Amino acid sequence: MENFVVSARKYRPATFRSVVGQQHVTTTLQNAIASQHLAQAFLFCGPRGVGKTTCARILAKTINCEFVEEHVRKSRPVSELINTQPDIVPDALLNAADPDNTPFELEACGKCSSCRAFQENASFNVHELDAASNNSVEDIRSLVEQVRYAPQQGRFKVYIIDEVHMLSNAAFNAFLKTLEEPPSYAIFILATTERHKIIPTILSRCQIFDFNRIKVDDMRNHLRYVATQEQIQAEDDALHLLAQKADGGLRDALSMFDQMVTFSGQNLRYQDVVQNLHILDYEYYFRLIDALLTENLSATLLLLDEVMQQGFDLHNFVVGAAEHLRGLLVCKDPVTVQLLEVSDNIRARYVQQAQAAPLPFLLSALNLVSLCDREFKQAKNQRLHVELTLMKLAYLNSAVQFARDLQGGAAAPATNGEAKKKSPDAAVAAAPATPAPLVAPVAPAATGRLVADGTAEAPAAYSQTTNSPPPKLSTNHQALSTTNLAHAPADPEPIVPVESGVEELHDTPSIEDEAATQVPATPQLRDSVPHVEIGRPSIAGHEPGQTAVTAAPLPPPRPGMPPAGKPLGLGTKLPGLGSLSAMKAQLEQKAAAGKAATEAEPSGPVTGLPAINDELLQRVWKELTEERKAISPSQYSLLNRPIQANEQHLITLRVDNPVQEDQFNEMRAELLGELRRRTGYPRLSVQVEIVERVDTGRKLYTSSDRMEYLMEKYPVLGEMKQRLGLDVD
Repeated sequence: MENFVVSARKYRPATFRSVVGQQHVTTTLQNAIASQHLAQAFLFCGPRGVGKTTCARILAKTINCEFVEEHVRKSRPVSELINTQPDIVPDALLNAADPDNTPFELEACGKCSSCRAFQENASFNVHELDAASNNSVEDIRSLVEQVRYAPQQGRFKVYIIDEVHMLSNAAFNAFLKTLEEPPSYAIFILATTERHKIIPTILSRCQIFDFNRIKVDDMRNHLRYVATQEQIQAEDDALHLLAQKADGGLRDALSMFDQMVTFSGQNLRYQDVVQNLHILDYEYYFRLIDALLTENLSATLLLLDEVMQQGFDLHNFVVGAAEHLRGLLVCKDPVTVQLLEVSDNIRARYVQQAQAAPLPFLLSALNLVSLCDREFKQAKNQRLHVELTLMKLAYLNSAVQFARDLQGGAAAPATNGEAKKKSPDAAVAAAPATPAPLVAPVAPAATGRLVADGTAEAPAAYSQTTNSPPPKLSTNHQALSTTNLAHAPADPEPIVPVESGVEELHDTPSIEDEAATQVPATPQLRDSVPHVEIGRPSIAGHEPGQTAVTAAPLPPPRPGMPPAGKPLGLGTKLPGLGSLSAMKAQLEQKAAAGKAATEAEPSGPVTGLPAINDELLQRVWKELTEERKAISPSQYSLLNRPIQANEQHLITLRVDNPVQEDQFNEMRAELLGELRRRTGYPRLSVQVEIVERVDTGRKLYTSSDRMEYLMEKYPVLGEMKQRLGLDVD
């Protein structure tokens, strides 16, 4: 049985003409041979399977060819070579009518003794070294020793070093001198897939050739040539899919081609390639876009389930959907259709579906799918994350149409309870007929108060200057306590209409009813004496055993006294009523100040505190310690020690070192809050003390120390040692 040879080796290029997709490299090398401008060192860089080692072997074969030696270097005419040495003339020139004037590409003849020896792997002028397994200084020294000997046959000795980036730095440094000034007959060809790992001193001594990824069309044509030579019937879509899957590497494409031929026999079909390579077919994405364009959410979700049942990765599905949408965008313009690297049949389907898909839909869908791709890794439920994106895509056309309807009907009255955005001119014209959205400014001498129903009672100055009734405070304004009411500034800022702010691209309708979202006004309650120690509410009228009492209207202020409902020590201005962000900032500042005051430690002795139930305190402390055991063993060991509280509700915690003190301070706030809540003692606090250990014990380091210690403890041992004449060592 004949040994099987893989296609990557069987159809490996033997001439510059047969190299696929690297014409910029092969043309330069042919011109260098023809003009006799060969460098002493070449560096071939590029991805895997693009022809670096192949071009190195072809170059080594060509420069030692006898036809190149006679015709190029000795300048002998082709006609003379045909008469004297016809066995070294290429067949293309041998059969030409006028060989001297026939243009041809400089190639090795493949017939001379040097070419035959190279083809049979018996050439002594070509040395290949794998730097991945010969990367030491000794290997490079051995190579340098071989360079010293001139070739016995031919003009050049060629050294091909593959995967040269695997050499160590010491090996690179040992190779520098020979690479820079080699003998005239030595040529080095270095090949690598990772150029950035080669030191700059090596790069500066070489001519660098960058090999490109092979185009899909070039790979497909080469696969068609191989299939024809092997008498295999292959569909064009199948070969195109293999070329796409190879990702620019011809060796990968040929390996997959052999695998597919083994699977399907002499008839290679597109479905066989999809099934065997486990590829998400274009058909899935065409069905997906058709379902989204018809707003068929059920078919979309069933398609996603089918993809998952086939065992495909969800992330690959999302990435493929983004690529499909990009292909549809490219096919919207006939000029850019050529950017789509697919077969002709698939390209026709892309063009047909692109005509049915609106451009706004494609742009918005591509944006949503890209967002889903970016957030996929962070999603806990990844399937739900993809399904939500598909739900948005299913109704994307309706959303776009709804936005267009809103823009077209901006002049129509609003029917959803919220006025639409208008232009600034329209807002100024309609200003007298609409109520002011903000509270009107109050004169400096005027005072007002908040009654129980949430209405701001207007002062006399306001009633004289305006004919409209006093405005109602909004829900956000009612949330403020009466302690925030004060005089307005003397020079109020002008009311800026909403339309002068950031303009939206389209109107944003509201789905809520304005009347239903209003919170009913609740009477404000005055603060009574705090009952912190007994744990009762601090709102008057809500003590245990009493009924709720509605706060009576506050009396008008007397001359020389601050306004009613305002505590002493507060400012006399009313900040923030013109800006919701300012009011939120004030509320957050007051909440932070109250929290800091609550968590502050007592600065001095407090009298009248109730006695602490030590049993309850110990039990709660033990519970908190056990809870910390699962979180952090170090925190558990820190808290797992005896404590005791004094009459000032101060707990003393003794630690061993300052590190433990810092560790406790990190969890102090959380621990104190939970301890106070569970025990019911709001004044509890913890004081940390560092206990200095004084070790007076005796250190027993050597055998003599241990023997002396035992003799002091047991005097009999000393007598026994003396009588028997024993030694410690």
